[in-house]
Amino acid sequence: MKLISKKMILGLAILLTAGGAAAQTSQPVVGKLDLTLERAIEIALAENPTIRVADKEIELKKVADEEAWQALLPEVNITGNLNHTLLAAEMKLGTQKFKMGQDNTNTVTAGATLSLPLFAPAVYQNMKLTKEDIKLAQEAARGSRLDLINQVTKAYYNVLLAQDSYKVMQESYQISKENYEVVNNKYKVGSVSEYDNISAEVQMRSMNSSLVSTQTGLTLAQLQLKVLMGVTENVELNITDRLDNYANQLKPADIGGLEGEIQQNSALRQFDLNRSLLERSIKLARTNFLPTLSFSLSGQYQSLYNDDWVLWNYEYAPSASFAISLNIPIFKASNWTTIKKTKIQLAELSDNRLNTERQLTQAARSYSQNMQSSIVQVESNSEAVRQADKAVSIAEKRYEVGRGTILELNQSQVALTQARLTYNQSIYDYLTNRADFDYTLGRETYLK
Repeated sequence: MKLISKKMILGLAILLTAGGAAAQTSQPVVGKLDLTLERAIEIALAENPTIRVADKEIELKKVADEEAWQALLPEVNITGNLNHTLLAAEMKLGTQKFKMGQDNTNTVTAGATLSLPLFAPAVYQNMKLTKEDIKLAQEAARGSRLDLINQVTKAYYNVLLAQDSYKVMQESYQISKENYEVVNNKYKVGSVSEYDNISAEVQMRSMNSSLVSTQTGLTLAQLQLKVLMGVTENVELNITDRLDNYANQLKPADIGGLEGEIQQNSALRQFDLNRSLLERSIKLARTNFLPTLSFSLSGQYQSLYNDDWVLWNYEYAPSASFAISLNIPIFKASNWTTIKKTKIQLAELSDNRLNTERQLTQAARSYSQNMQSSIVQVESNSEAVRQADKAVSIAEKRYEVGRGTILELNQSQVALTQARLTYNQSIYDYLTNRADFDYTLGRETYLK
């Protein structure tokens, strides 16, 4: 029975690429790790590098917000200038000549300038824009956490499925091995035919092959969970949980308020925040039509025509002035184009949001329907396990008294193994569909 799918192997390769560096960037978990679903999510949120990247992005947006309001603070500059005149320019007025300076002299100027915006509408809008950008970064970080929780949850359930399947295959292999030993002993004394002996051996070897395949699937499932959690490969996971523990917790999804709950989906919330950003961008672009007013104050010391290089012995004369500048834009064609382009982006975003909302709603209903189907399957498969177990007992008794064949016994054992695996699979299907349902609705079940 092959339990390793191509999707699992492909997904594992992607996860190894995305999360392999996690253990190198933080204190790794070592040794044996007792694990529950809540503990797995807690470790993943602390160790996975994608979460740290999302948090750093929020910090960057907050720094940008500080930078925006700092544009309203005064700006002070100090300047200094030393000019050595080799040959001064000469101006002629009729027959008269005037030297504009003195040859081989130094002119020194030192000053300070203070400038302050008095009315800067672009700065005000940019401050509001950065606050919207922070909200978008926070929502993106929330979306990353929800996505990681969803992946870890399904990976955890996948490990439970692999563990339970491995246990079923172990028990089936042990039973087939014991049957073979009994049949082989009877064959040696001539109580059973060679056909029965061969059939029992084939059954045992087939179960052994399935057991090895199942063990490989368990190893890959555990490795996938470790990658998502950001722990090293040599950490031993100790999970005592079982899929059967969830059998009494299965209940249909409540989709009565689906239209309202779907609005908490992170993708839709990011669409809304992006819309706010674009609307704010239009307001920012319109500030290009508004006047700006600024104030500047400058003062300087100047010393002219010094014939030596001892700067501190020069005689300096002070001067000061202030200016109020008003800038009124009259016409700039690109301002209109910028606004038009942003409005087109707004319309495009609205269409994308509507399409995404429809797809998410359809997906949520699909997950809900799958959950309902899984509940019915679990009930049916549970009864199938009981019946298959009873059939094995009957087949064993019939074979012992010589009224049954080895083929009936083998078939009954295979049916029991399949029934157990199918039962576990139906619980797993319910749990993974519930995880996807909660993720689609943006539920923060495990988000601290």
